[in-house]
Amino acid sequence: MAAPQRVFRTAQIRVIESRAIAAVPPPPLMAWAGAAAAREARAMLSAGARVLVLAGAGNNGGDALVAARHLRDSWLDVRVVLLGDAAGMPADAAAAFAAWQVSGGTTLTALPPAFDADLLIDGLFGIGLARPVTGVFAESIERMNAATIPVLALDVPSGIDADTGRVLGCAVRATTTITFIALKPGLLTLDGPDHAGRVVIDSLGLGANDADVPAGIVLDASVVRRAIAPRTANSHKGSYGTVGIIGGAPGMVGAVLLAARAALHAGAGKVLAGMLAEDAPSVDPAQPELMLRTVREASAAGTVLVVGPGLGQSEAARRVLQASLEVTVPLVLDADALNLIAGDALLASQVARRFAPTVITPHPAEAARLLQETTTEIQADRIDAAVRLAQRLNALVVLKGAGSICAAANGMWCINTSGNPGLASAGTGDVLAGLVGALIAQGAAPFDALQAAVHVHGLAADRLRKTLGGPLGITASALVTAIPLVLNEIVTGGAG
Repeated sequence: MAAPQRVFRTAQIRVIESRAIAAVPPPPLMAWAGAAAAREARAMLSAGARVLVLAGAGNNGGDALVAARHLRDSWLDVRVVLLGDAAGMPADAAAAFAAWQVSGGTTLTALPPAFDADLLIDGLFGIGLARPVTGVFAESIERMNAATIPVLALDVPSGIDADTGRVLGCAVRATTTITFIALKPGLLTLDGPDHAGRVVIDSLGLGANDADVPAGIVLDASVVRRAIAPRTANSHKGSYGTVGIIGGAPGMVGAVLLAARAALHAGAGKVLAGMLAEDAPSVDPAQPELMLRTVREASAAGTVLVVGPGLGQSEAARRVLQASLEVTVPLVLDADALNLIAGDALLASQVARRFAPTVITPHPAEAARLLQETTTEIQADRIDAAVRLAQRLNALVVLKGAGSICAAANGMWCINTSGNPGLASAGTGDVLAGLVGALIAQGAAPFDALQAAVHVHGLAADRLRKTLGGPLGITASALVTAIPLVLNEIVTGGAG
């Protein structure tokens, strides 16, 4: 089984680069990057196509200039727009510009009135950008985005923070991004996926996936196979654990039922749901296999306990949560359980002191409350926020959103790339909480269970998107029924 794809922040990419160029002789990284970009561009073009290359005055521009020369050598009509001071170029980029000029290539110093081209190549800014894009660069990006022409971005779309996925003022919306050496998190989370388009990796032969440099990983089916083994014939419902789910304050009974149904459909042997509402149903007609019990009964019976779906923030809810924090089994905290903890330092301290594993599943606003920051501050660096939250609460965390981040208190992190905007629908978070609980109940290590649940949750949404022809109308209830299809496909070896 192939190792998961690793993801490196800019500082780690620089370490890998510096190790490479310390060799004697150093490898021609810009030449290799430019050649790789040209290959990708040619795959996007037909014979006789016209290419307009926008190059900045840094190394990203140097990569673009090398690509331009290769494309011109392939008898394509190529023009370069050089934005920035050529006199201030780094040595390799200056050499690439000189080679372009010697080859007879056309260089413009300003954008043409119209983009008379079949492909635009974005070589304005690379991974080193740390300030908002302004002036002629912002104007160029806005014009690129307004054009109905495919765009190939080099390394990262210009204007995207390579570490966080933030848009720095404005950012290129690429059709394809060819990223060099290794994946960057900014391509996979926050605004990155909306700007990167299809992402292609060219390692430049540096073997970053095997480098002894700290990195995250991209979640894939391997974590699901690690979390759940194929079932043996000689097993029974007790073999697959019991999930207790607590929530369902008045008016919010549906949340706990969704979480409970998800746990059952994800393979838990038994699921007990305890609800705070006095008028809570005694049976779920849509899922009569569920056992609807008192809060006390559901709290005491589980291999794992899930607390929070529809819990509310009443004093009764607080007492239930406080008692739940004393259980000695793994605990999954979601929704109002997190809001109660955010507003009560004693509860937060109780969470951090737990010996049994704790999993929390906040969306950005809940994470902001837990860290006493703004949602904007959380979204500014989602990886950092998830790791800090894991360390503060001694918990395993998924920071939900585009490119959900899973993190542990020891600093480990990963990014999930499955899923789609159809998950922006009420109840899907309750489904995720139940899914995490079910995988823990079946014996998965809690961090494996969290990662597998997040990945499967996204894959189930992707399956529904394909069935529906788009993300509109994906519901939490439909997500529940898609989960076992995805799980069985992966566990029985039908999906990679």
